[in-house]
Amino acid sequence: MKAIMVAAGPGSRLLPLTEEKPKCLLEVGEKTILQWALDALRKNGVNDIVIVRGHKKDAINHPDIRYYYNPNYLENNILVSLFYAESEMKDGFLFSYSDILYNEAIVMKLLQSKHDISIVVDADWAKMYEKRTLHPTDEAELVRVKDGKVIQISKFMNPDVAHGEFIGLAKFSEKGAEILARNYKRCLDNAWCGFKELQRFHDSNSFEKAYLTDILQELIDRGYPIHNVGIKGGWMEIDTLQDLQKARRIWAKHDEQVAFATENKQWPSKII
Repeated sequence: MKAIMVAAGPGSRLLPLTEEKPKCLLEVGEKTILQWALDALRKNGVNDIVIVRGHKKDAINHPDIRYYYNPNYLENNILVSLFYAESEMKDGFLFSYSDILYNEAIVMKLLQSKHDISIVVDADWAKMYEKRTLHPTDEAELVRVKDGKVIQISKFMNPDVAHGEFIGLAKFSEKGAEILARNYKRCLDNAWCGFKELQRFHDSNSFEKAYLTDILQELIDRGYPIHNVGIKGGWMEIDTLQDLQKARRIWAKHDEQVAFATENKQWPSKII
C-alpha cells in the first residue's frame, strides 16, 4: 500500500531549530523523525511513499520517494497540503503526519483494518500530556468512539468525554479515498463562493486553514463511517522543544522494546 506524508509546515514552535530545515529532519537518537516513520512503514511492506513538501523543501531528499510541493504552505494547512498529492490517492493510501514517532506495530494494526476509512486513536493519550506544559490538552485532536466507530473528532472536545487522541495516522481504501476526494472538492467549491476567509470549517477559521480532522468530522456529519484503530501508547508527537527533548531521552530505548516485541510477535500492553 502507498503512504502519503505531509511535511510542508514551517515548524515555528521549534525555532530556531527549524529555521533551516523542516521539523521532520530533526534528529531523535541516530535518526531523524522522518527516518523513524519511514522505517516503521517499510518494515510493514509500505515502500511506495509520497511526501508533500513546503518549508525548506529541498532539504527532504530521500531516494525512492515521490515528492509534491505546496508553495502556499504558509497560507494553508494540512488538508490543502495533502491534496497537492491527490493524483496519488486513487488506489487507497495510508496518511501520516511527518512530526510523529510511531512503532511498526501501530502500522501493522492499521494495515489490518478492513474498513474504508480508519484512524489510529490512542486510548492512553492523557499520559502523554503529563508535564507537557508547552502543548496543553486543549490542543489535542480528541476522539469519541461508539461501537468501534468515531462519532466526533475535535480539538474543542471536553477531555472527560474523549475516548482517545488521533495520532496522525489514517488509512483510506480505494473507496475511502474516493469519498475523501469527492467531499474535499464539494467543500472547496463551497468555500470559494465568496466567503472563503469568513466561514469556519469545523474547528478551523476557514477551509483554507483546515486540518485533516476537519474533513473527517465533515464525513462523520454526512454519515460516512470512520472506524477506530485503538492503541495504547507506542508513539510521540514532536511539536515543541519540550517534546523533542523528551523524545531524545526515551525513544531509542523505547524502540529497542518495540523491536523485541515485533520479533517475538508479542505486543506489550504499554506499547500497543
